[in-house]
Amino acid sequence: MSPRPEEEKMRMEVVNRIESVIKELWPSADVQIFGSFKTGLYLPTSDIDLVVFGKWENLPLWTLEEALRKHKVADEDSVKVLDKATVPIIKLTDSFTEVKVDISFNVQNGVRAADLIKDFTKKYPVLPYLVLVLKQFLLQRDLNEVFTGGIGSYSLFLMAVSFLQLHPREDACIPNTNYGVLLIEFFELYGRHFNYLKTGIRIKDGGSYVAKDEVQKNMLDGYRPSMLYIEDPLQPGNDVGRSSYGAMQVKQAFDYAYVVLSHAVSPIAKYYPNNETESILGRIIRVTDEVATYRDWISKQWGLKNRPEPSCNGNGVTLIVDTQQLDKCNNNLSEENDALGKCRSKTSESLSKHSSNSSSGPVSSSSATQSSSSDVDSDATPCKTPKQLLCRPSPGNRVGSQDVSLESSQAVGKMQSTQTTNTSNSSNKSQHGSARLFRSSSKGFQGTTQTSHGSLMTNKQHQGKSNNQYYHGKKRKHKRDAALSDLCR
Repeated sequence: MSPRPEEEKMRMEVVNRIESVIKELWPSADVQIFGSFKTGLYLPTSDIDLVVFGKWENLPLWTLEEALRKHKVADEDSVKVLDKATVPIIKLTDSFTEVKVDISFNVQNGVRAADLIKDFTKKYPVLPYLVLVLKQFLLQRDLNEVFTGGIGSYSLFLMAVSFLQLHPREDACIPNTNYGVLLIEFFELYGRHFNYLKTGIRIKDGGSYVAKDEVQKNMLDGYRPSMLYIEDPLQPGNDVGRSSYGAMQVKQAFDYAYVVLSHAVSPIAKYYPNNETESILGRIIRVTDEVATYRDWISKQWGLKNRPEPSCNGNGVTLIVDTQQLDKCNNNLSEENDALGKCRSKTSESLSKHSSNSSSGPVSSSSATQSSSSDVDSDATPCKTPKQLLCRPSPGNRVGSQDVSLESSQAVGKMQSTQTTNTSNSSNKSQHGSARLFRSSSKGFQGTTQTSHGSLMTNKQHQGKSNNQYYHGKKRKHKRDAALSDLCR
């Protein structure tokens, strides 16, 4: 999910188109970028935040809205003016790239917050990695938008900073620390141990926890700290998390991720049936096919022919392997058996050491790609445009690749793949949990990859457990399998 150079190039073109319209209206106006695009901590489908500085008696929201429509910079139906919001903004979607943009006027806090984030990123090198993974984790569970009660990017970043400031291990912030361990510890802290009812988060002066009772004494009568109280380091009286009314849902999601990842790195993980088909991080994070296709389209339109290796992005995150190799090794991006076979052969040695069960937890049944409101889908999958559809694989090709994989799985064993899959689902709870995890992801991933994963699991059962005996259509467990299942239970 780390930003690529061509994605930054595409977004800068969007900014330049909008800035040219603004400069035509007000030549002396100053347009600045803030938010995730400014800090480099943006996902492929994140929006762009712009602020316009100038002198007006009344904010010219409708004037700019009319000019954007006239120049056809944005889709006709995507331009919305939210003049009654706390911070009045114009929301639009770029007509060519489908990138969402929020435009505000004379707001200083956004630019200051971006500078603060950059300073903390230099101090804690792990922050870009940690924040990008957490943003993707919340995005696919519809918990990343304050408008719907989730945690915004700024709140999430401050939570990560507080986690590192108060970490009991001194080596937690050094550059070569184990980022995977820190991720599990983050989920453990905010999913299990942090007391949301009585404790608030303070970033300034090296970081500390504050008692909400003490905070309430300094507040006006009738007001009390929110469930997720985070003191704004730029404005101490401001509670950054006051609008995150779904903080307890976020807590449950963090607790689920802690359980899954803890099992993934446990000593008995090598006995799990999916130890060669899933990565550790892939048990809590999925990337939809729509996002993968959208990124491919961006690479074709704005990509560089000779990309330096390794790629280093503006946020300081260095890609350890080639981008194409990353795409091949993502379980959800390739559905053909040969691609999966290559990925599995390359990673089986490392994954077998760190495998786990993939039972699904309390994740949201909907995904960001299903959001319909323009206020809640700023990080959702962009709409399909004619330009994108030209480079997308046809549905027939996808179905064909699935049929081939299913036929190959049927030819390996004596029984049909559907019967074997049903039998394995009724007798193996780990595989059933894996199916639940796939169903809890978004529509795009659900419709394509689950079939491929099912056929792959069927292949594994036929090849690795061909000596299993069947009696009246049920799998008979060997003594060793029974002992292992009791151990896992």
